[in-house]
Amino acid sequence: MSRQPKEDFNAEIAEHAEKRKSIIYLTLRSLQRTILDKHVNVSRAAERDKMKHVIMALVQNQPGVLAHVAGMFAARGFNIDSLVVGRTDDPNMSRMTIVAVGDDRVLEQIRKQLEKIVTVVKVRDFQDVSYLERDLMLIRIHAPSEKRTEVVELTNLFRGRVVDVARKNLVVEMSGPEEKLEAFIDLVRPYGIGELARTGVIAMKRGSQQGES
Repeated sequence: MSRQPKEDFNAEIAEHAEKRKSIIYLTLRSLQRTILDKHVNVSRAAERDKMKHVIMALVQNQPGVLAHVAGMFAARGFNIDSLVVGRTDDPNMSRMTIVAVGDDRVLEQIRKQLEKIVTVVKVRDFQDVSYLERDLMLIRIHAPSEKRTEVVELTNLFRGRVVDVARKNLVVEMSGPEEKLEAFIDLVRPYGIGELARTGVIAMKRGSQQGES
């Protein structure tokens, strides 16, 4: 007879733990939606005057090309958010992805200046096409044992993954649009960010679209 109260007590503890987990999950989902909505609203409000433009430039894989392009941006005072360079399937070519902030006039100036550079083979702006955008981030978050479960659950909600674990912190790898990464950073900032590194944006147009090669 003495076992029954103990079993009931254990069952009550297990039920309480499940309820607490559900509350944490729902709270994190609510916070995620709030932050994402905030970023969407801010982006829409600023869209008329200041727009983010993603530009691709296919360049010859030669020494000094990156310095030439970066020098052009600096000399003309263009507001560049990120510039990423990577190899392509052709060993003679590299692909630059440039994120610039400004109106259509600034965009047109950037395109014209890039096309003047001899080593630039092709320039494409993703303004009028549907495209995929990805940014890769590694972030070290302060996560002692009593907070680690919360940080891991939050990481899973954003479809990231934990790639390194230490006694007092962990490192999360996450990729996606810039807005997603910014939302995650805002949510984990209260825990404490020890280190953060991002690759910058890469982009590619979706499927086969009319008028695009």
